[in-house]
Amino acid sequence: MTKSYILHELKDYALISVGVILYAMGVTVFMLPYSLTTGGVAGVASIVYYATGIEVQVTYIFINAALLIAAIKVLGLRFCLKTIYAVFFMTFVLWLLQRIVEVPDPNHPGEMMLQKFIGDESFMACVLGAILCGIGVAVCFENNGSTGGTDIIAAIVNKYKTMSLGSVIMACDVVIISSCYFIFHDWFRVIYGFVMLFICSTTIDYWMRRRHQSVQFMIFSRNPDAIADAIVKMHHGVTMLDGQGWFTHTDRKVIVSVVRRREQFMMQRMIKSIDPYAFVSMTDASGVWGEGFDQIKVTAKKKKEDKNKKNAVLVCVTNNTTKIDTAQTALGEYYDIRSLLQVGCDTRKEFYSVVLGQEPRKRVAFIKKFFGFDAFYLAKDGTATLVQGNYDQAEYDITQHENLEAMRKYLEEKKRKKR
Repeated sequence: MTKSYILHELKDYALISVGVILYAMGVTVFMLPYSLTTGGVAGVASIVYYATGIEVQVTYIFINAALLIAAIKVLGLRFCLKTIYAVFFMTFVLWLLQRIVEVPDPNHPGEMMLQKFIGDESFMACVLGAILCGIGVAVCFENNGSTGGTDIIAAIVNKYKTMSLGSVIMACDVVIISSCYFIFHDWFRVIYGFVMLFICSTTIDYWMRRRHQSVQFMIFSRNPDAIADAIVKMHHGVTMLDGQGWFTHTDRKVIVSVVRRREQFMMQRMIKSIDPYAFVSMTDASGVWGEGFDQIKVTAKKKKEDKNKKNAVLVCVTNNTTKIDTAQTALGEYYDIRSLLQVGCDTRKEFYSVVLGQEPRKRVAFIKKFFGFDAFYLAKDGTATLVQGNYDQAEYDITQHENLEAMRKYLEEKKRKKR
């Protein structure tokens, strides 16, 4: 476990803590004092609070504890570590914030009530609370965490059923929000609940999308090679196009590159430092998919396959598209060939970046151990190194084949023997 990995994990936990505080503020400052309800376990806890007076953190921790026990059994401890932290920290912050915002209840001497910070503006409280909750959840998601609740239910159901995560969460939230009618007998409370849910979901989507927004640069410069080299050093791809100035009829190179929006000012400064007179066009890219950016998540229609054929997953331990295409051509008819990124091994992240620096045998063994897939390494000379078996019990074997065709025959022979 490297120092950089530990620092990366500490950063995740720190930002998850910030997200939890924002979410808890949305619940405690804007939702509870105005008797508003939202989805998730926080919604259930708020309904119990309105009906019985039991503080939200008590219900929150009990429900999440039960869900986490189920999640650990079904999904494994590794999936739940940051969620466990978020749930316990949320419980503490909910308790602390309620103590901070409590004031004496003028209608019931000796009792306390939660202070209304914006008067009787219930709708404004609904909007502000939903925005805070949405940002809080999004910050947790961005840093590989979760606030628990319906997220856990969705992950468990998704493992065994074909329902999408969004469908499961939405179904849970509709039931929770609608049930507040039986407490208040007021449809306006139900409507406010759905407004909160909509604003919260929209905020989460916006917050998550903003970090994935990209811009495309087209750069016309008298020094294209230096600019292209500088972009490559920023770990971005460059396409060089041939262009011609119509007025001067002189040939000129046009540099095309796509970067994240947060990197646009760094890009502009770099271009100006190399060629202050460069002509630069920047346009918004509404969607960018491919190596170094997001993966295409649309499921293509699959052809009906022979029942005797099994599309087992085989991971080619690279993100090199040429190698992936070569493997797909040789093995794609029988196996589901995937790159490192396609199985979640994002080598841009510190923990996984060490994979590409390892020798072929260690690369394939790493994928087998941490992701559970059979994997192979395709060398430049065509040889293929394959790892199979159960890594955790040291029952895996690593064999080297002359080429992909030899490896395919070997795998097919093993399949026939199993049958």
